Amino acid sequence: MNDIQTTGVWKSFGRFDAVRDLTLTVPEGSTFALIGANGAGKTTTIKLLMNIIQPTLGTATVFGTDSRRMSPNQFTRIGYVSEGQEMPGRMSVMKYISYLRPFYPGWDRALETDILAQLRLPAERTIKDLSHGMRLKMALACALPFRPKLLVLDEPFSGLDPLVRDEFMNGMLRHRGEKTVLISSHELAEIEELTTHVAFLDTGALLFQEALSDLKARLRRVRVTMDTEARVPPTIPTDWLDVHTEGSTLTFVDTRFSSDQIAARVAAALGPVRKIDAEPIALRSIVTTLARAVRDRRGG
Repeated sequence: MNDIQTTGVWKSFGRFDAVRDLTLTVPEGSTFALIGANGAGKTTTIKLLMNIIQPTLGTATVFGTDSRRMSPNQFTRIGYVSEGQEMPGRMSVMKYISYLRPFYPGWDRALETDILAQLRLPAERTIKDLSHGMRLKMALACALPFRPKLLVLDEPFSGLDPLVRDEFMNGMLRHRGEKTVLISSHELAEIEELTTHVAFLDTGALLFQEALSDLKARLRRVRVTMDTEARVPPTIPTDWLDVHTEGSTLTFVDTRFSSDQIAARVAAALGPVRKIDAEPIALRSIVTTLARAVRDRRGG
């Protein structure tokens, strides 16, 4: 079952297409990361799903309902945290939380107390006097006590210092439960531990969506040691990215790695070699490698 589904979604602002023909599936119970450079369409996609803006074409569904027709009851099942989230600045932390409680039938007061203590939020301080980091922790404290089925995090780590980022992550991990999490973030090292699926967006278009385990299985950094000085051959497989040489070593990222086939593929491209080593790649390196390849193909 899928908690989120988009089919052929476009969002245009005048002549600019912020999202282009997006078909996306977010499985129930997954932690799904939207990745891509600034301007890739990540925040626009999230706003479409939350009915903050509406699609120009196509449909987006959340819990099986068109996002444009979700009822107030369905929104009580969604926790939303955004970098630029607005909250009433004149209210204190505790007064605002007290204001929110009646809107959510499943609000858990014990969980609220636990979250406030863990995130070290000053209950009597007014929201306008909170630091940027405290405001983001405040948004998380408002999004978790009612145990949402879907938690949406739009660039939650932007501008946070390492300590606050760790506190935010620990709070989210501790109270994640079995909910689905949709997250857009540039802090890929921070989210890799909990991410189960990724979707890579580029200039509004979806390049791929995949389980992270499958993605990391098919991408490997390969180092080939030659008997002589390594040179990049005039023709290399199109699925070898970031090819470069240093001394007798040629290195590349294989985007369809297979331990059973790598030796034959290297031999076909390079001829006899001394040694082949392959190692997994961190999510951050995967993203930068793919983004660089997309940029190079566009000639940008």
